[in-house]
Amino acid sequence: MLRVGLTGGIGSGKSEVSRRLVSLGAALVDADAVAREVVEPGTPGLAAVAQEFGEEVLRPDGTLDRDRLGAIVFADDGRRERLNAIVHPLIGERMQELVEDAPAGAIVVYDVPLLTENDLAGLYDVVVVVDAPVEEQVRRLTELRGMTEEAARARIAVQATRERRRAVADHVIDNSGTIESLAAQVDDLWAELTRRINGGPPQGGH
Repeated sequence: MLRVGLTGGIGSGKSEVSRRLVSLGAALVDADAVAREVVEPGTPGLAAVAQEFGEEVLRPDGTLDRDRLGAIVFADDGRRERLNAIVHPLIGERMQELVEDAPAGAIVVYDVPLLTENDLAGLYDVVVVVDAPVEEQVRRLTELRGMTEEAARARIAVQATRERRRAVADHVIDNSGTIESLAAQVDDLWAELTRRINGGPPQGGH
């Protein structure tokens, strides 16, 4: 099994890269999807979050109000740390279960938005960073996700810098250009990952 950590800033296009890797044959472990799963109604995770942050972070139907919780934790480092202390162990446990279900010899791609911020690079055989200029991130977040520019820049500001992410990368995918350029880079990455798992020597990644 080859463990690939995939990360990138919000609006970098990481999700598109993970979709393309899955289409090529990768097994995907999506940290965001797992993070949603561990705080679904009826889970110990949601109960712990509600106890810590109050019933106001729950919608009337009992689901987590992510926007309200996000507004609380993005404005307060201490509260964000308390949230992480609740959910990160649950996410890690569930991700490990998913990995154990992957077939032998699989290329397992871990889609981990906060890989750099949480110093997780050492957990993976290969770290892939999807990179885009900050102004392009802002454009995508405002045009495609409907964020205000202020909100987009605030989200980017609490994440690792591009330089810090690139420093932990074995491979950098430049997503500042066309979708065709992105696809070609993912194809090249897949060829390299396939070579690695088949016992061939790694080639230059950056």
